Amino acid sequence: MFGLSESEIKIFKKLATPIKIQDFLDKIPMNWEKRGETYMSPRRSLKAKKMHCLEGAIFAAMALWLRGEKPLLLDLKAKGDDDHVVALYKRNGYWGAISKTNHSTLRFRDPVYKTIRELALSYFHEYFRNSDGKKLMVSYSSRPFNLQTLGAKWVTAEKDLHAVAEAVDFAPHKQIYPKKNRQFIRKADKMECRAGKIIEWKKNHPRT
Repeated sequence: MFGLSESEIKIFKKLATPIKIQDFLDKIPMNWEKRGETYMSPRRSLKAKKMHCLEGAIFAAMALWLRGEKPLLLDLKAKGDDDHVVALYKRNGYWGAISKTNHSTLRFRDPVYKTIRELALSYFHEYFRNSDGKKLMVSYSSRPFNLQTLGAKWVTAEKDLHAVAEAVDFAPHKQIYPKKNRQFIRKADKMECRAGKIIEWKKNHPRT
């Protein structure tokens, strides 16, 4: 199936729900890309036993696809920081998200959001720069990006998935707010910035 080995499929079959997928991602160390930028396929991520946000989102989307759901991604664009990408799922008409992050924020979302905009906005107040509290998120994918449109070779690719990264990045996006409202946005306070500094995996961890 999708070119995966029996042992790989066995791992994916255990990830039967969004919660189980998220629990699995939380146990995987952060990919700090110490040897340069990577966009690893689900197969490579499993072998490397580490992932960054896009790799985690792709992996989660793959796990959902194997369960008969669409492999959907949502891109959250930030000005002055890296984008964050999550995998989307839907339950009884409500959206939720699976997220690979090293921070105390920008994490898993329960399926309680009626629209993609509602879900995207739930990340807005968390998406800030710890040094000064400035909120950075400016736009989000105007519609979920379906990885099926790129075929299935990305599942087991040995080369970096630059095409996937570019397709998600250049897909249509919607602005979070009009530019004239920028002046009314409050910076994250000292308490929020302190919480934002909490991380799961340190760069010098032996598994990263």
